[in-house]
Amino acid sequence: MNARDLLRRSRTPLRRDRAPRHGGDTRLRRAGTFLRRIRVRRRRTRVRRLRRTLAALLALFLLACAAVVVAYRMTPIPEPHPETVSQSTVFVDAGGEYLGRRGPVDRQDIPLKQVPRHVQDAVIAAENRSFRTDSGVAPSAIVRAALATVTGGDRQGGSTITQQYVKNALLTPEQSLQRKAHEALIAVKLDRTRSKDDILAGYLNTVYFGRGAAGIESAARNYFGVGAHDLTVSQGAALAGILNLPSYYERAGADAKVTGTLERRWVWVLDAMADSGAISARERTAARFPAFRFYPPGGTNGQRQYLIDTASAEAADRLGITEDQLARGGYKVHTTFDLGLQDETAELVRERSPENDTDGQKDPDGKNAKGTKNVKNTKGARLHTAVVATVPGDGAVRVLYGGADYAHQPFNDAVDGAVEAGTVLDPFLKVLRPGSPLGDLAKETAPTPLRLNSAYAALAADGTYAAPYTVAKITKAGRTVHTARPKTRTALHGKEAAVVTELMGVPGATDGALVRGVEEGSFVPAGAVPTMPVGHSAGAGSGPGARTVWQSVYSPRLALTLALFAERGGKPVRVAGLTGDSPPASYAALQADEVWRLAGSPGGRPPQTPEPTAPPSP
Repeated sequence: MNARDLLRRSRTPLRRDRAPRHGGDTRLRRAGTFLRRIRVRRRRTRVRRLRRTLAALLALFLLACAAVVVAYRMTPIPEPHPETVSQSTVFVDAGGEYLGRRGPVDRQDIPLKQVPRHVQDAVIAAENRSFRTDSGVAPSAIVRAALATVTGGDRQGGSTITQQYVKNALLTPEQSLQRKAHEALIAVKLDRTRSKDDILAGYLNTVYFGRGAAGIESAARNYFGVGAHDLTVSQGAALAGILNLPSYYERAGADAKVTGTLERRWVWVLDAMADSGAISARERTAARFPAFRFYPPGGTNGQRQYLIDTASAEAADRLGITEDQLARGGYKVHTTFDLGLQDETAELVRERSPENDTDGQKDPDGKNAKGTKNVKNTKGARLHTAVVATVPGDGAVRVLYGGADYAHQPFNDAVDGAVEAGTVLDPFLKVLRPGSPLGDLAKETAPTPLRLNSAYAALAADGTYAAPYTVAKITKAGRTVHTARPKTRTALHGKEAAVVTELMGVPGATDGALVRGVEEGSFVPAGAVPTMPVGHSAGAGSGPGARTVWQSVYSPRLALTLALFAERGGKPVRVAGLTGDSPPASYAALQADEVWRLAGSPGGRPPQTPEPTAPPSP
């Protein structure tokens, strides 16, 4: 019986044969009591349902927390991708000037201590200002990314530096909720298990800066031509600003619009650094927007590849690894080359080449724009030039010009070319003993220009032979792994060196100023020779069919050898007719003299080689 039935009965008249004991109010009281009980029961039911719901939600929450804990413990920190840790090996000259690189990517790892603190602070100001204090994740960024993924909106950024490092170096670039959650777990675990400095170092060594540069070291070189440790406050802020859109900002310095946009972001980064106390107000006021290296760069100087080839082979041999391992190892090879002198030599050879007529224009009399006769090369013969310069008594190679363009001629004439020395080495052969470092010269009818140069370098060093070398030092991550030590031996004793000097000299030569000229197999009197400690020797193959012509100039400070080769279709041919107006020996002597001047005439200016004359009658 429900409440309605009770109310209905309360309104029904009583039977006349039955009198009520308490009257009509009794039934009403009973009905009210019953209704109160129903309300209480319903209230208790709602409370029980609410409790059950809360219990279920709490269980789900605890289950989710347990799942996160289990996932956190079961999620390992993956190793970086192979392509992320791949590095290139950089080659620099004796003064630290960038020469080139070898390797699959333009990246080199450096320790964080080599990155100036103001560069670190600039990156933090631009990418993640709470980096030093956060837990490795940005919840707001995760929520934005999740909403964007679910709704199909634009991809969202704003990840912390730790998350960016995880995404770039440890995970795939896939855009999904699962990968984002995985990224967050690894980021938190990374933040709890590694120091902030380790994370920042990994990030700075792997993040992409544009211009093909991955990592701060390559970026500093590609944008400003310096190492990361030499970056200024302004340069560091500019690189930090580039991280937002590297593929766009890489044209800074070449595109006015891009440069202006980057400058505004640069100001924003510097202001943030000043606000955080990373730089002082004075440093902020003194900062000036930096100048960038032009991009894209001009055509690669293919001639430098000869230097890199030689140094790469030597460096790999010194470390006991393959050249491929060297290229991927992230080394910095400090060579012995003088890049300035090397480039000047290459330019000189190009300008003085008889085949190089300006714009291909010829005068009616058959001369080119330089005033020399155009080379008649109807049969396809080509003239090659090799130049080698080394330090006597040490062996360091300063110049190694092996060809005009590596792309068209990978063969290195300076290292592999064969010089037909003829009888010019006879003065050496008369005094060399078996077992001497130069003893093999007697067996070499066609030594290489480098080998020939080492003989005259020994003469310039009073008989001390030094093995030529091109690698002075090799470092990796700031640590030196190889340092070259000159390998010297006595090749000629004092009296023997004096004999060779006398045999190579001419009457009237004084103070070691030596001249010996050979033109088509004939000795040339040198005439008056100025007093200076410089040796000068020239040579050619025998007869008018000479296929090589060479010239050596030496002093105690530098030994220089220049050689000319002629070939047609890969086969040697005679040099005559390929040197314009000048005879081959005079042409070689002139070029050697000009290179000597470019080198600063070390030890004095080489004596002038006179025009060749007929050999003295017997």
